[in-house]
Amino acid sequence: MHLQSRKGFALLHLNGGNGIVLIVMSVKPYQLFSEHMKKRFGVRVHKVSVDAGLGCPNRAGGRTGPGCLFCDPGGSGAVGIERQSSIAAQIEQGKEVMARKYKAGKFMAYFQPFSNTLAPVHQLRSLYDQALAVDDVVGLAVGTRPDCVPPDVLDLLGEYHRKSYFWLELGLQSSHDRTLHRLRRGHDYAAFAEAYSQAKSRDLNICVHVILGLPGESHEDMLATADVLAKLKVDGVKLHLLHVLKNTPLGQMYAEHRIELLEMDEYVELVVDIVERLPRQTLIHRLTGDGPRDQLLAPLWSLKKWEVLNAIDAEFARRGSCQGKRSQSR
Repeated sequence: MHLQSRKGFALLHLNGGNGIVLIVMSVKPYQLFSEHMKKRFGVRVHKVSVDAGLGCPNRAGGRTGPGCLFCDPGGSGAVGIERQSSIAAQIEQGKEVMARKYKAGKFMAYFQPFSNTLAPVHQLRSLYDQALAVDDVVGLAVGTRPDCVPPDVLDLLGEYHRKSYFWLELGLQSSHDRTLHRLRRGHDYAAFAEAYSQAKSRDLNICVHVILGLPGESHEDMLATADVLAKLKVDGVKLHLLHVLKNTPLGQMYAEHRIELLEMDEYVELVVDIVERLPRQTLIHRLTGDGPRDQLLAPLWSLKKWEVLNAIDAEFARRGSCQGKRSQSR
């Protein structure tokens, strides 16, 4: 047997009794989180979204009133979750779907909508323990904001890192304060930098979320954010396309023709430019996403998720490129 890699494909030569058999297998030019998980646990591992019923400081209490420009009333990632069900019931429902659709054998409980560290430590401990008690749940992913991780909460997350497979998912969106202000995020880059530093001091795995195509940002602005992540040598990255959803301030801006959105070819080029800048050890959790069909106003091309992902791979192949090619932090 001989394995040879060429521009995004692996050529596997098998010497059998009837000669040589050539099998062509696709090899991604970037480090996929899903492949990392499969190697670690020996089976397909999928995240199951969980709504813990927690809020967001950018809405309740009113730092900026109604929240970020882009966030829908139900919170990001809330589609398909039975909010009234228990944590265990939500996970069991998600497990059934993921096992049927993707042949998943193990699962991570992903506390996704809103800010999932916005509660007292004893309440958070109860929520996380309920999730880990479900059969075949091998770990937790907790999504939150940089301004919602005080020291006692980070200490708690450190405990879960030591006793389970754990990821903290921090929403940065942009490294530029002018953009964060425009988005009404309610925090600046310094808040993210401090949260990141404190979380890393507890040895947490951190996945940073970034949105591409934000109002007022140029191609160079987005690459500058990528360079910041590369300098930090972040453990993981989620790249999101800006989705314009109904019943959001961004949706109103779109209706009034006050924002411009990325075309698919622009997005594909941008994603490849960014991944080329990221260190090779950074795990790619997501390269794009498809917004909820019943809420999405634009861009409608984003609904063709696999077409977008295939175009990204094709652009890597066209360039003969890969993750880390332009990184200064290898």
